[in-house]
Amino acid sequence: MRKWLTNIQWCPWCWDTLIIWAIKKAFEELSIESYNRVIVSGIGCSWKASQYIDGYAAETLHGRTLPFATWIKMVKPELTVMAVGGDGDGYGIWMGHFIHSCKRNLDITYIVFDNENYALTTGQSSPTTPVWAKTKTTPEWNLVTPFNPIKLAKTSWCSFAKEVDSSKFIEMKETIKDAINHKWFSLVNIIQACPSFKRW
Repeated sequence: MRKWLTNIQWCPWCWDTLIIWAIKKAFEELSIESYNRVIVSGIGCSWKASQYIDGYAAETLHGRTLPFATWIKMVKPELTVMAVGGDGDGYGIWMGHFIHSCKRNLDITYIVFDNENYALTTGQSSPTTPVWAKTKTTPEWNLVTPFNPIKLAKTSWCSFAKEVDSSKFIEMKETIKDAINHKWFSLVNIIQACPSFKRW
């Protein structure tokens, strides 16, 4: 654990580290070995998640996480497939893939690191930025009503869609375990603190 923590490449005190730890503990407690799982990541702060979790991994293009995860699940249905991405990656760049993944309903767990901004590119507003938040692209305040990922997922026939806070480790880990055990498409939207760019 100590070696892993010294090699992280996120901002100091980034909550991505705690999310990764929750995912690792979930796999451990469910006895899912590294050779039986694959982590697919997109572009954004969550991009490096696949590097910090043992097992098969794929780093894909921005917004293409779910199509790639779908391909893996169709080719190797015996694998536990987890897609990880951010709110900009999944709800902004290619929201269409998210909606159709909900409808397609394959056994894929989708973990979204929702810090409510494009943090990798230094804090622009994203599809989940609150209306009153000040960001790099909304210096006065954000005027655009944010998406509600959970309602959107359920409207798109997703049978497992839950939101947790990254500060509640046990709840986050248990929710991830429930999502993995759910044998259809599952969404876990993790409201994540961003020490560098989230000022609200």
